[in-house]
Amino acid sequence: MSGSYCNLRVHMVWSTKDRKSLIEPLWEDRLFEYLGGILTNRKHVLLAAGGTGDHIHLLVGQHPTESVSDLVRDLKSNSSAWIHREIPDQKTFGWQLGYGAFSVSKSNEEAVSEYIHDQKEHHKTRSFKQELLGLLIRHEIDFDERYLWE
Repeated sequence: MSGSYCNLRVHMVWSTKDRKSLIEPLWEDRLFEYLGGILTNRKHVLLAAGGTGDHIHLLVGQHPTESVSDLVRDLKSNSSAWIHREIPDQKTFGWQLGYGAFSVSKSNEEAVSEYIHDQKEHHKTRSFKQELLGLLIRHEIDFDERYLWE
């Protein structure tokens, strides 16, 4: 084959440190815009963003030249620094160390986007812990719950 053809979509999720409700509706759209800018500058595409006070979800059209782990590390690091700089009452803000990353087929992109956009409604009846456990089980990812929560 003379070219490289990729269609990589990744559903990423991570929480605030200690799962504290720190992300405020007043500035969460700015946070998602900032994350989208990082992604664009690195040849990725932000397809959907959403979350609640204690965690976020991103659906990313990922460029094949960068690993998921490097991308998430830099998204978390740069967004945390941005929050410290731009949000006066969030000088101690931090993200948890880990993250979840789940592959998404093109045929399921719309459903995952809707799921991400409906996070606030979704979490009226389900905790982040329940949600993450469900994602891990649905994607058949092995885990030991003793080490799942910081």
